[in-house]
Amino acid sequence: MTIPFEKLKKEWMKDPAFRAEYDRLKPEFALALALIKARTKAGLTQADVARKMRTTQSVVARIESGSNPPNLKTLERYASAVGRRIEVKLVAA
Repeated sequence: MTIPFEKLKKEWMKDPAFRAEYDRLKPEFALALALIKARTKAGLTQADVARKMRTTQSVVARIESGSNPPNLKTLERYASAVGRRIEVKLVAA
């Protein structure tokens, strides 16, 4: 029997430790999703972005993974490769 992901996630979110870690990682995964959306909207593959950044596809995959947030300089190079620019702003907590 397969359990739908959303149902499983709902159960996991009841665990305070899981919830805390999920909330801690939310910004990294939001960034990863924004990067992937920008790349796909530009009609580019990871390999295309890598060529434009003068790096490898595996580096682009790591940037998009959300598990190791890139530094600002790398984000600027990525953004340029997909025809975008970076905008940083601080918002109320």
